[in-house]
Amino acid sequence: MKVLLIDDHTLFRLGLKGLLERSSIEVVGAASTGQEGLQKARELSPDVILLDMRMPDMDGLQVLGRLREQGVTVPITILTTSEEERDLVECLRAGAQGYLLKDMDPEELVAALRKIVAGESVVAPQLASALAKALQQKSSTPALPETPLSELTPREREIISHLAEGQSNKAIARDLGISDGTVKLHVKAILRKLNVRSRVEAAVIAVEQGLGKKLSR
Repeated sequence: MKVLLIDDHTLFRLGLKGLLERSSIEVVGAASTGQEGLQKARELSPDVILLDMRMPDMDGLQVLGRLREQGVTVPITILTTSEEERDLVECLRAGAQGYLLKDMDPEELVAALRKIVAGESVVAPQLASALAKALQQKSSTPALPETPLSELTPREREIISHLAEGQSNKAIARDLGISDGTVKLHVKAILRKLNVRSRVEAAVIAVEQGLGKKLSR
């Protein structure tokens, strides 16, 4: 696994780099600003990007949006001290594959990264109630025109329900008795119909509409 770190705190970057490397995870680069992170993301082709939320030049949400606009499709995980409900929901809606806290145990961080690279969405356990509350509040509002779940086929609705539970393509294929390739084609169609960029965005919409139970934690 190749990781790119984007965080403005030098000591934290160095400590995290050492922690990951002791777990046989390669840190291919580290950036201290959002702008530097944008450049290195294009140059280094990491498997996953670990992104801080609070930085002086651009915050994590801005960097996340710019990365997606530039066509960066690798999983992006927010690693932050912020437990704000708004930050959590906005990052997931913008295309983050995970939202983790800096005070989590090293073993939990490594395990979460492996899940994220495998295609799952991961939210820090401490924030599960905040996410559920936010989704419940949004579920009472009318569905946005750009997320017409009614356009999904029965099979696509079935698959997006699995996405909402954080399942990987392999897990969905196993549960439904179809191939990984077929799942990938359905996921691609779902993203197109919902006008979203990532499976996490689709999963959040599915939870809002009551198709899934929860995101993986």
